[in-house]
Amino acid sequence: MNSKYKVFKFKKDKFENTDDFISIEEPLEISLKYQDQDQDQDKWVTSSLSITMRTPGHDEDLVRGFLFNEQIIQNLNEIDKIESIGEKVGQYKIQNKILITLNNSKNINISKIKRDFLTNSSCGVCGKSSLDALEIIKKEKTSNTEPKLTKEIIVKSPSSLRQNQSEFSKTGGIHASGLFSSDGKLISLREDVGRHNALDKMIGYALNKNEIDPKNQFITCSGRLNFELVQKVLMTNIGLMIGVGAPTSLAIDLANKFDMTLIGFVKEDSFNIYTNNQKVIVN
Repeated sequence: MNSKYKVFKFKKDKFENTDDFISIEEPLEISLKYQDQDQDQDKWVTSSLSITMRTPGHDEDLVRGFLFNEQIIQNLNEIDKIESIGEKVGQYKIQNKILITLNNSKNINISKIKRDFLTNSSCGVCGKSSLDALEIIKKEKTSNTEPKLTKEIIVKSPSSLRQNQSEFSKTGGIHASGLFSSDGKLISLREDVGRHNALDKMIGYALNKNEIDPKNQFITCSGRLNFELVQKVLMTNIGLMIGVGAPTSLAIDLANKFDMTLIGFVKEDSFNIYTNNQKVIVN
């Protein structure tokens, strides 16, 4: 599932407004309904199990695979019913909640459900409150004018990131996040097999060293940019983020909501600006 977004594209020393197709990202709240083996056999319990970010479509297959791979069920016969519930929300009018009713099989691992997965269903990363949730934590927008970057600094930042990765050159299988000054100097870098972990490590290091200066810095990440990565960068108040790959729809929507400039598909001679191009010097 994808949607068309307006993009400010730089290629071969020219800027142009164009359209680009972006993969849709939406949260899915997964809830279970089951008979509790530890209590009265007639008592049905409904609990939120997990919230995951996904591309809408084939949600029933997603939850079947998820429950099986987490060994909450041993086979599909233990699922009685799968229902999409709740209102159709957001600009794509999608139901972002799904309820799985499990039958009373003795093989259902209820203790694992209780121990590992039960969460508070009021978590804001579900349903129509997915973007509103961050506003509860973060009230102010980032600067809509700073930092200012030249196109030369933008196209060089991913290669600078790679050149300073100690593990990538050895393994080729690790992500990185880097904090840069607006003149292109690499301030700090951290690597991890997980994109989110690499970003958390880098931000944690920079905070510990008191190196965060939002109006004069930007962050570059390997890989694509999703909602959670943008959310993490926004918490630092840094208003410009670069990714080697493409952003998701929810990443673009969130960045736009907080005046962040989001740049993706960065190559040696091209990149796409998805939000707030006024921070990029076009001359």
